[in-house]
Amino acid sequence: MSRRTRRRGFAATAVVLTAAVGGTTVYAQTRPHDAAVLVSHTASAQRSPTTVDKDTELATAVQAAAQGHDGEVSVTVYDETSGSGASYASGDGTYDTASIVKVDVLAALLLRAQDEGRELTVRERTYATAMIEKSDNDATTALWDDIGGADGLDAANERLGLTGTSGGDGSLWGLTQTTAADQLALLKQVFGVGDGLALTKESRSYVQELMGNVESDQAWGVSAAGDGAALKNGWLRRSTTGLWDINSVGEVTAGGRKYLVAVVSNGSVTKDAGVGLVEDVARAAVPVVSGAA
Repeated sequence: MSRRTRRRGFAATAVVLTAAVGGTTVYAQTRPHDAAVLVSHTASAQRSPTTVDKDTELATAVQAAAQGHDGEVSVTVYDETSGSGASYASGDGTYDTASIVKVDVLAALLLRAQDEGRELTVRERTYATAMIEKSDNDATTALWDDIGGADGLDAANERLGLTGTSGGDGSLWGLTQTTAADQLALLKQVFGVGDGLALTKESRSYVQELMGNVESDQAWGVSAAGDGAALKNGWLRRSTTGLWDINSVGEVTAGGRKYLVAVVSNGSVTKDAGVGLVEDVARAAVPVVSGAA
């Protein structure tokens, strides 16, 4: 099985967002922390102005929210009621997962159990609970080994519809590379949105339950965008730079509607600064899709 090429490092001063929408390619070029967005369109008979406007609005909102913050950030939001969404990608759009990969590991484990026609064992459930609710790393390593490491994760992701995610080398599951778009694809699998669902209803309910019961000191992140959330967060200080990866993914309830939200970031000077960036971006992003912005 071929492994996807990993891309590391931080973006230069120019940030380019590319989104293909309804046959139209949208390019938004901005400077970090600059809310001005330039958009050009290729001619198309299938343009979708509403969706294009949402992507542009989101780029503007994210740039404004990121002012005063260090690092790069990408975000995608999906309204489960209307089916509308918007995405913003900074740099090359690829990030370390840190602990948000734990949802992916659990999905891979559940797919394996489904294939074998069985429920999770007591041992697997014990580790899964610790991995999601407590973000326990030892439990994650045990289940990472059970699914076959990076190769097992990559194989599961082909079935889950993740096309830009590549498992970390060896035991370095936290250095799995991903995109905000792939994290949205995983959230759709977990929360049963759309077609082509690989996880059974029982498997989805199990993951949702665990994500809705994370320890209180880990309930930050995308939850800032609403009044309730089932989520998983990730935080990792890179030894090579001393800077922080801070990520948050989940289902957020805001104004009586449910949204799938994925925010991934890197390059923050401290963990708290990264959490602030992710929360500010999440708060700015959801109203764009809801139409409240």
